[in-house]
Amino acid sequence: MGPEGTPVLITIEGIDGSGKSTLLSSLGELLADLDPLFTREPGATWVGASVRRAIAERMDPITEALLFCADHAAHIEGVIRPALDAGRLVISDRYSDSRFAYQPVVLDGVLPDPLQWLRQIHEGWSIRPDRTFLLVLPVEDAVARLDPAKQREYFENAGILERVQENYLDLAARDPARFVIVDALLKKDEVAEFIAGEIRTSARSSQSRPRA
Repeated sequence: MGPEGTPVLITIEGIDGSGKSTLLSSLGELLADLDPLFTREPGATWVGASVRRAIAERMDPITEALLFCADHAAHIEGVIRPALDAGRLVISDRYSDSRFAYQPVVLDGVLPDPLQWLRQIHEGWSIRPDRTFLLVLPVEDAVARLDPAKQREYFENAGILERVQENYLDLAARDPARFVIVDALLKKDEVAEFIAGEIRTSARSSQSRPRA
């Protein structure tokens, strides 16, 4: 909760290997006094299990994209909106921008304008974040950070992640008032402390949550 009880939605974005998990763990300690609600997409609702299954079984791209959207809808209705209505500070590990960055790559050649299609699906009900922190780093560094003991999902390769990061940067260029681009090669503590400070500023100053 912000100092004046103003609800704030913060999202953390970046390609796989950008350090989001480590960052979120640090934010939990640095922002403990604000009692933030940490959540994520997919995975915060039971729909997320269907998303993971679709990815593992390499279902057709449209089915996969619609399942991601369904998870987003369930996440908003069951987790995010109730928390915001209660005046909570909400920090989400991935949100709609992950869809707008990843799915156009997956849907390339399937639909004429995947990003526009995805935006139209979200129009009217998705909640626009107050601030989005985008972790950016060279793709080869991100891939090197991936756990070699874990089986990689199909999009966790340099070719796809390069295009995804380009999409992220394009999203940020179109909405500079919301996005904060962060150098993910900086020291982990430095990144966490900077973002924690920016979140505190957002919690103090935010007065509204416009719809997406």
